Amino acid sequence: MRDFFEHLATRFQLSYGFYDALKNGYSRREFRADVMAGITVGIVSVPLAMALAIASGVPPQYGLYTSIVAGVLIALFGGARLSVSGPTAAFVVILHPIATKYGVGGLLLATTMAGIILLGMGVARMGRLIEFIPYPVTTGFTAGIAVVIATLQLKDFFGLHLPHTGEHFLDKAEAILRNWDTFSWSDMGIGILTLYILIAWGRRRSVIPPHLVALSVATIVALFLDDYIKGFDISTIQSRFTWVFDEESGRGIPSFPPMPVLPWNFLSPDGSPMTLSFRVIRELFPSAVAIALLGAIESLLCAVVADGIAGTKHDPNSELIGQGIGNLIVPFFGGIAATGAIARTATNIRAGARSPLSSIVHAAVVLLSVVSISSVLNQIPMAALAALMFVTAWNMSEVKHFMHMIRVAPRSDVVVLLSCFTLTVLFDMTVAVTVGVLLAAMLFMRRMAEISHTRLVTESHPVLKEPLPKNVRMYEIAGPLFFGAAEKAVSTLLHLDKNVDAVVLHLGNVPTMDMTGFTALDTAIKQLNNRNIFVALAAVQSQPAELMHRAGMTDIPGKLLITAAAEEAIALARLKAQSEKSSHG
Repeated sequence: MRDFFEHLATRFQLSYGFYDALKNGYSRREFRADVMAGITVGIVSVPLAMALAIASGVPPQYGLYTSIVAGVLIALFGGARLSVSGPTAAFVVILHPIATKYGVGGLLLATTMAGIILLGMGVARMGRLIEFIPYPVTTGFTAGIAVVIATLQLKDFFGLHLPHTGEHFLDKAEAILRNWDTFSWSDMGIGILTLYILIAWGRRRSVIPPHLVALSVATIVALFLDDYIKGFDISTIQSRFTWVFDEESGRGIPSFPPMPVLPWNFLSPDGSPMTLSFRVIRELFPSAVAIALLGAIESLLCAVVADGIAGTKHDPNSELIGQGIGNLIVPFFGGIAATGAIARTATNIRAGARSPLSSIVHAAVVLLSVVSISSVLNQIPMAALAALMFVTAWNMSEVKHFMHMIRVAPRSDVVVLLSCFTLTVLFDMTVAVTVGVLLAAMLFMRRMAEISHTRLVTESHPVLKEPLPKNVRMYEIAGPLFFGAAEKAVSTLLHLDKNVDAVVLHLGNVPTMDMTGFTALDTAIKQLNNRNIFVALAAVQSQPAELMHRAGMTDIPGKLLITAAAEEAIALARLKAQSEKSSHG
């Protein structure tokens, strides 16, 4: 068994995840564990994939196709050993506006573009850069996404008839309020029943997932009431959705596997053929970047969670490559954006998964469900799926943690948190992440500027063996010299007494310097030299020294000394000051 899978991994150059699983051997026992875990998470994934596709504005089969195709590809080529990939709730806030404006074809095309971006990020080894996105940014837009998801479910939960909902949150909220009188008691009743079971069963900590119990009971109750109560009318997957493929058509979910399609062959929302053009690509590009960025964040976060639970170690760059391949190819089989799903991954690990094979088995279970029980899935009430998404949104929001951050976090972090939350709700995640990261970067620069400073050494210093002459000044610059901090740190040097002949700048506490910092320092040195003041740069660390060398800053006899030895700089400054004093005398 081990030789077979090692050959498979070598033959097809599979992922770090597979190599990580195989390096210590792979037995029949582990194979059985992977199969059982895959079956478990596959059963869990079927209703979630349908609900997430519907929430994203497309028919449910596209979510199932995503779990099938992306689930296999990302498992084969990704860098996380036990992650399960598929559609996730985080994507809803991005995908729904695209589907509303451009239809399924536009959504699939944006996903393909996101796949290319993710693939490029992985090849460029940018896996670790995702870690630099501030925590308040991710927390803020995640909570905002939860609010948007919950709002989108009101239509199906209450059985509202909305002729037009608009693209943005306020438009949707206005449409719901304007058409509130169209709600259905039947849909609302099934929705409340499902929500109650989801909450009650979730508290039991049963091995059977709450949503399987809740959706099964809701479907059975809805079918019973439909047969025995006159006027009971409820919206189901079968009554809501239709499909057309080649010359075949039907209602609900088609009972055939994902078939090759071209994204631009789908119709636009107005029924006209979609045209692939540079204009469409340009308009979809910001959304594709948002999909790629969120997919990277979610997949790497999922991999970190999996490592924490199972004690494994993922390769972030390989994971981005796997996510890129999955999202690049899945649209050509009718799948929408995919990423690592934390809840399904946790279920996979707790069910005993040992390798990426469990994710492949999970995809096979979803495929089997599509081709064998689609007629059963078609009977699931839309209100029940909406209730499931309510619970998903609540769990995603982490309300307690969100409020805790507002109470205890620094004010600047709270500003970033609330800004990302508000912008995600009112506009979209692209705007929220862009503004959030820029705002966080500006606040970070302000903090660094506060840390970076220059002080006059008037007392004893570790490198001073004896007091300096009166015409010599020694300044210690501390903190990184980069844009935002450099001008403040260097400006102090320009305010010297007229009797100063030499200045020692101790840079031992300057770990890094960018071009802005170098320019500010170089300008200050030239101004001091023009005043016939000798400058000695002491204890220069490696990175600043390398930058100075590349920029052409070198020793100038009688004007400038650059050295890593502070004692040498101080001694030369004494000699320069003494000679100047003698010449004046």
